[in-house]
Amino acid sequence: MKAIIVEDEKLAANELINRLKEVAPQINVVATAASVAEAAKVIGTETPDLIFMDINLGDGSSFDIFEQVEIAVPVIFITAYDEYALKAFKHQGIDYILKPFESEELVRAVAKLNLTGREQPPPIDNQKDRSKTKTSGPSDAIRADDLPNSYQERFLVSIGPRMRSIVAGEVAYFMADGKYVTLFTHEGNSYLIHQTIATLSERLDPDLFFRINRRFIVSFSAIREMIRYSNNRIKILLKPVPPDSTDAIVSADRVQGFREWLNQ
Repeated sequence: MKAIIVEDEKLAANELINRLKEVAPQINVVATAASVAEAAKVIGTETPDLIFMDINLGDGSSFDIFEQVEIAVPVIFITAYDEYALKAFKHQGIDYILKPFESEELVRAVAKLNLTGREQPPPIDNQKDRSKTKTSGPSDAIRADDLPNSYQERFLVSIGPRMRSIVAGEVAYFMADGKYVTLFTHEGNSYLIHQTIATLSERLDPDLFFRINRRFIVSFSAIREMIRYSNNRIKILLKPVPPDSTDAIVSADRVQGFREWLNQ
């Protein structure tokens, strides 16, 4: 896989190259660029499969590159600034890493290439191999054999002009409302996120989360009580309570998988 690094600090570019050799040796860095103008030229010449980008460059912002050359490949942004994350995900971004970063963060970022149909790197020695085989039925939307080895562990959310990253253990459930998806924490806070329920169901750890219907993905720790419901379905009482007391009911085609998930 051919990659280009857009970084105006030579030491930072060299460090990234060395980290990639350790954690993703199949990624071949074919060129580096230190400016907007140089990056536009290199990207057009080398036709990479992946691009690593810093945000602030000597002659402008890396977002200016998109105005000069068409970029249709995944981009992993690595920067010291956290205020550009939302904009980054609108510019081919598949991950947003803040400097200084650990090798595990780079591994997780590159692993997301698997979701775009591209090659996934082998895990490094100290990374947990979280690949699992489950016995859930075909109705279980969060199937371990459909997932990359690294599940999503953090969720970037916005609070007005501020941002924070929420770890998976803080998440009570996800709830879809039309085209919007809201993340609810165990503390009762809620945040809109820029992912679909279908995408989330492919990226969450199936030991922790289960998609009960078209609207809800719930964590085991958020289940307060379960009640038998009509047509052999199961009604779940969640904590915190969903807005407008929306019912969380396991759909008929997911009941068997849900029972197995509870009994593993």
